[in-house]
Amino acid sequence: MAAVKPCSSSSPHTLYRYLTNPQRIHRPCLFKLPFNSHDRKLRSVRCQTPEFEPKRSAVSSDVTEATSSCSSCIDFLTLCHSLKTTKRKGWVNHDIKGPESIADHMYRMAIMALIVGDLPGINRERCIKIALVHDIAEAIVGDITPSDGVPKVEKTRLEQAALNEMCNILGGGMRAAEIQELWREYEDNASLEANLVKDFDKVEMILQALEYETEHDRILDEFFLSTAGKFQTDIGKSWAAEIIARRNSRLAKKLN
Repeated sequence: MAAVKPCSSSSPHTLYRYLTNPQRIHRPCLFKLPFNSHDRKLRSVRCQTPEFEPKRSAVSSDVTEATSSCSSCIDFLTLCHSLKTTKRKGWVNHDIKGPESIADHMYRMAIMALIVGDLPGINRERCIKIALVHDIAEAIVGDITPSDGVPKVEKTRLEQAALNEMCNILGGGMRAAEIQELWREYEDNASLEANLVKDFDKVEMILQALEYETEHDRILDEFFLSTAGKFQTDIGKSWAAEIIARRNSRLAKKLN
């Protein structure tokens, strides 16, 4: 292999050929490039050659895509704001002052999924995700309860249409598809995770009912009667039993 002859500072064309030689990166550096103003000018010119244009275009494209994605995310999150402000209708119908919001309910369900012990065949992370999205369509349709007289099929249709709209606002893609899948899994009670989260939905409601009974000195039998015998999992049954035992103890003390 022939040695590479060092370039003279008085030979800019030779230096340019060296700098732009595609095989240069495979050759050992046998000398230090002269570092004077003429060399800096050549390096500056080379940095402006067309071969770098595609990279700038790609970066520009990525920035545009990211900006669009950020816009969609903020639009979606703004819509989700109504989950924080819409009060759960069951409590409103019972004249509870300062009742919990839809987001309050989903948040504590997610906490339940977070703290539950490891269970055979149960993906806790998926349970958390299902809890966070199971009522998300209510950002548009509101909290539809049995007292509204809306058939189950129609309620599902309304919520599916609302969810589709929300996912369009999010811009579609993998995250929107995941939200759709998680919501449908819960709606259809189609997995062990969905079974557990449906139990958490009822557990959270009767725990909230007990807290409102204690706070407002009320009797809210309706919520306990509507969930009795409807728990699917051992965890759901045991947690519900603990809540009911505490309620019975409180009621007994109140009578005495």
